[in-house]
Amino acid sequence: MDNSMIMRIALEQSAYDCSCAPEDFLSVHSNVHVSKASDRARRYLELPHICNLVSYGTNVVVTGREDLLPLIEQCIDRMPAIENCFETPGMYPLNRILETAGARICFMADYFLPDIDEVLRYERLCAGTFEFRVMESTEFAGLYLPEWKNALCADHKHLDRLAVGAFDRGQLVGLAGCSADCDTMWQIGVDVLPAYRRAGIASALTNRLARETFERELVPFYCAAWSNVKSVRNAIRSGFRPGWVEATAKADGYIEDMLKKGR
Repeated sequence: MDNSMIMRIALEQSAYDCSCAPEDFLSVHSNVHVSKASDRARRYLELPHICNLVSYGTNVVVTGREDLLPLIEQCIDRMPAIENCFETPGMYPLNRILETAGARICFMADYFLPDIDEVLRYERLCAGTFEFRVMESTEFAGLYLPEWKNALCADHKHLDRLAVGAFDRGQLVGLAGCSADCDTMWQIGVDVLPAYRRAGIASALTNRLARETFERELVPFYCAAWSNVKSVRNAIRSGFRPGWVEATAKADGYIEDMLKKGR
């Protein structure tokens, strides 16, 4: 596996997610597509989308409700540059369109793909001596606890396939988990106990789990909210590089429930 193959696999997966073709993300023109359910899309996605914007840096691909797409396409075409579609001023006219459907932009995320050379070149930066242990699903079945909510997902336990734990004299102090979100790509999440942060544990766990994923002939990927600077730094340190960005709309009720739960 090399970086070009990793990118091809990611583009193919995004095409399943967005009801389009892989080459649509590489066109010089932005394009829109009616969102449809797919059994090959990322398994946590709730399809069809109301509206979802994806960019690999060349254009913007929009997938969403058919009745909204003409206005959204006009909105995208009026932007001076594709980056403006994902900036706050560009979100205002988009949200005015979405409000007619009782929805707003909810999630804005940066997705990272591994640079295989950097992943393999990584040297552990942990201060101190920690034991790192690869764990199968039966070994972390009892770890669905608040402190490991990024590494493991209680709502999708059946997708959690692999983890790497960092132990200090037998105590679990850090955990990275892999979720089988699609057939070819597994998503990595990581948590470290507060007292053990800033010691390089997160990047060591993320990198080790990326290597373990490669050994299973799968592509690891990593997601961070744009405002989560710590998570973005961890992705870079671990050997990952920016792959694509997304902005996703959700119904107003969904957003209000999130706010009530403090998510």
